[in-house]
Amino acid sequence: FKEFGNPLSVLNIDDAKPIEPPTGKNINLKILASPINPSDINVIEGTYGSLPKLPAIAGKECVAKVTAVGPDAKGVNVGDHVIAGNVSFGAWRYEASGNVDDFLKVSKDLPIPYAATIHVNPCTAYRMLRDFKTLKPGDVIIQNAANSMVGLSVVQMAREMGVYTINVVRSDRPHADEIIRLLDNLGGTINVLDTYVNTAHFNEMIAELPPISLALNGVGGDSATELIRCLGKNGTMVTYGGMSKKPMPIPEDIVTQNNLTLAGFWVSKWHEEHSMKERMEMINDITDMILNDKLSFFYEMHDFDDFSHALNTSMQPFRLRKTVLNMDFPDRFAEHDALTDKDYQCFQATHEA
Repeated sequence: FKEFGNPLSVLNIDDAKPIEPPTGKNINLKILASPINPSDINVIEGTYGSLPKLPAIAGKECVAKVTAVGPDAKGVNVGDHVIAGNVSFGAWRYEASGNVDDFLKVSKDLPIPYAATIHVNPCTAYRMLRDFKTLKPGDVIIQNAANSMVGLSVVQMAREMGVYTINVVRSDRPHADEIIRLLDNLGGTINVLDTYVNTAHFNEMIAELPPISLALNGVGGDSATELIRCLGKNGTMVTYGGMSKKPMPIPEDIVTQNNLTLAGFWVSKWHEEHSMKERMEMINDITDMILNDKLSFFYEMHDFDDFSHALNTSMQPFRLRKTVLNMDFPDRFAEHDALTDKDYQCFQATHEA
């Protein structure tokens, strides 16, 4: 894109120059898959906290296969899978090249959509559960945006830590009752609509639990205020997003009387400020959770040549499945042409008088 604005208007698909053989510490890559994240949309709109120089290639997150290795590039081999460690990496393209130090090697056992999305949302959940409070089994946390990919990660990671979760879902969502049942199935302790938070019945219920020590806010507005009211003494609320795009009223009396801490978290900044070793330890830990069926997500993959439809789909409200662009797709027309009449028999309908 050459200017910031509505993604449906400013994005263009252009022919790329051929990738040259790598030199020095560079490696060449075939992009396998890349998600369409809300932050990608914000970057294109020009409203994100860190913006690229224009013109730019969209997409911050991906998984790629190494196709060639420069003479000084160490730690990876042709055929390895890597993810972009540089969050400004333009991922929505078929091929790329870059310095080997800007990429993190991941297990080839990871399913492609999981590998493509591991670097942002699961890492956000992982860090917020570890960096602001020393949580131990039996502790209680509360979060809004529980149906987001970050929220679903929090539910499952906290379950494995023995930490109880109170998960809040916006009541204006269609099929909110189905989301509540999903959170039940994933191990959420208490799963409620936002209209129920801080009601008399809600307060009676949480009174039987230990004080809530940590609140995770991805919505903002009045929803965030209600989280603050739920925190126990010396509790902390961490804000990592503002989906409602509304200001957050802060009840100063509660903050001061309960000695509460309000903090912010941005995973891009965390990646910038920490070593490759620390980042790989986190990625490997999350990978183990996924491969051992302790962490699961919901995806919808679209071939990259159907980009316009994928983009439109990703921008629809109230979505649960993450839209992932499949960059390594077969020739669908050739697949179709190769089918025989027998392959279509399962679709034939018959009618008997």
